[in-house]
Amino acid sequence: MSARMPIPFVSQSDPAAVASWLQALRAAMPEEEIIAFSELDEDQRAQCRVAIVANPDPAQLKLLPQLQWVHSVWAGVERLVADLGQSDLQITRLVDPRLAATMAEAVLAWTLYLHRDMPYYARQQQARQWQPLDYVLPEQRRVGILGLGALGEAAAAALRQARFPVMGWSRSARNLPDVRTYSGMDGLAQMLAQTDILVCLLPLTAQTRALLDAARLAMLPPQAQLINFARGPIIEEEALRQALDAGKLRHAVLDVFATEPLPPGAWPWSHPAVTVLPHCSAPTDSGTASAIVAANIRHYRKTGEIAANVDLKRGY
Repeated sequence: MSARMPIPFVSQSDPAAVASWLQALRAAMPEEEIIAFSELDEDQRAQCRVAIVANPDPAQLKLLPQLQWVHSVWAGVERLVADLGQSDLQITRLVDPRLAATMAEAVLAWTLYLHRDMPYYARQQQARQWQPLDYVLPEQRRVGILGLGALGEAAAAALRQARFPVMGWSRSARNLPDVRTYSGMDGLAQMLAQTDILVCLLPLTAQTRALLDAARLAMLPPQAQLINFARGPIIEEEALRQALDAGKLRHAVLDVFATEPLPPGAWPWSHPAVTVLPHCSAPTDSGTASAIVAANIRHYRKTGEIAANVDLKRGY
């Protein structure tokens, strides 16, 4: 690929978001010509080998017959992998330390929200009631994290700093400082049985879809609480609703849903035991993300090596 061949930014985002990304990417790599997909001419489409993407239209990617590599500006790529199907494309997802720090901040904030009974006190205010609950020490509130990648590792460190006992589960065995780790389906059951606040940070794959079904939600201790900052379909929605209705789960903080934006008539909006967030737990910082994309592309220009980090069979 010629060093002067434009690199398209392929996205189904709104025009303002596309313009913002183009500005950040151009600032991070002024030596490259970064343009919107629609600006590519026929000859450029025929020769394009690398594209930067954010929820791209797969039909547009198919119009780039020589495309070898797509670099996503998102950490989550399950939608991209699903859209591409069987493909020889190499995919790089964003691995940004800033994103991990932002997620760790959100996990700590909303864990404290549940730990300090803020939903209860919000309901008390609405009812004009004055009744403090007994204080529970952080050391007495066990937090379990599903997913021990970069985000889970950062979240575990933040929770440990706040004195919570932390457990973690991953597909394959991991070792983290001061974290009791589990793996496999037996390990998942063991961790769930001990978890007072469950934090989901897993990627969405065929193996994790509906992982938290009625049977696994029932493994949690009575009055356990839940935070989902991963993907909506990892939790079986009706099973979650029934567990909340029955009081088996005390509260759920949901930042992700199968359909986004969450439709106005969806049940979580009005459920007294649910806090709805608009997929805001860990937004991508376009500045740091663009710098990482730029570094990977410069390395490619210099060596021909592609920083692919997505296993298409696993889906992430």
